[in-house]
Amino acid sequence: MANRHQEMQRIVRHYKETTGSKEVDLHEVVAWAVKRGWPLPKPLDPFDRLVKEFAQAEREEIRHDATTGKPYRANHAVPLMRNGQQIFFWVDIDEAPRPHMQKSLTLRRDQMIGDGLQLTFDAAHWNSVNPTEEPIKVEMDFNPDIEWRMNAPDEDEKKSG
Repeated sequence: MANRHQEMQRIVRHYKETTGSKEVDLHEVVAWAVKRGWPLPKPLDPFDRLVKEFAQAEREEIRHDATTGKPYRANHAVPLMRNGQQIFFWVDIDEAPRPHMQKSLTLRRDQMIGDGLQLTFDAAHWNSVNPTEEPIKVEMDFNPDIEWRMNAPDEDEKKSG
């Protein structure tokens, strides 16, 4: 049995077949699907919506190191199992005990690895179905890029230089 996202994927494929579009604007796909009876979701509970907005605000807070002047994320999500469900609580990096930061940073690293793995699969697939094209190579060693960005002048230095 197909889950909701698989049904949505089927609708997008059907839209492309029906319209002949190869590149789709999902606003148009949704309008097309709703006209054909796809139900609009129930509005998000206002309390849950506010929780998501607070989480986004926590995620976005950036401070600058007093010594280096470099930016860092002030708040970090830490996974926790509660009643058999994974939830997240938030800690301020300047107040967080080591185990909490270890969990948060490891989780973010794992997300990056997952993204890199999928990117590698995607590039390999495109290369295999386009054998007459020059293969797309995606470099996975981020160390040089990180070093370069860490040592690049920040916006204030660019303006004054």
